[in-house]
Amino acid sequence: MSKEKLQDDNLINEEAIVENEEINSDEMNADAKAVENEFDLLQSELTELKEKYARVHADFDNIKKRLEREKYTAVEYANEKFAKDMIPVMDALDGAMKSVESDADKAELFEKLKEGIELTHKQFLTQLEKHGVTMVKHDEPFDPNIHNAVQAVDHEDVESGQIVQTFQTGYKYKNRPLREAMVIVAN
Repeated sequence: MSKEKLQDDNLINEEAIVENEEINSDEMNADAKAVENEFDLLQSELTELKEKYARVHADFDNIKKRLEREKYTAVEYANEKFAKDMIPVMDALDGAMKSVESDADKAELFEKLKEGIELTHKQFLTQLEKHGVTMVKHDEPFDPNIHNAVQAVDHEDVESGQIVQTFQTGYKYKNRPLREAMVIVAN
């Protein structure tokens, strides 16, 4: 092979190498551009998710504060309905006290007053029952959860464990005792 031919071959090889390097460089630039584009896309998605998180977190805090205020209000005014239902009972008692001031016959006044008190008592019990407060029954067997036996006596007409007499009426709120009934039970 001649020297010229060898130089020509070297020249051709060098041109091929330069051309390959240019192609590789173009591919690397394209790959770098693709990675950069993907990075930018991920960066914008991250920013968007951070903003969304901040909004959701702020919404959650607002809801939490609102629920706290509503809970406070509910607790603060929980007895409002009960109080409104007691107002007519107070009106009836006021009417009974005003009737005592009348110049009517004492026997007639006593009867009217007694009738008014009975109606007011019935109205009061109705309102209590409406709100879940009931009287402890006197005609049931002794139950230490709702009765307080203050005395035990021998009694011929009543079975052992039955209530003979009630000193003080007991009350329950739903199934929970508010005040135990004070009773005498049979031995």
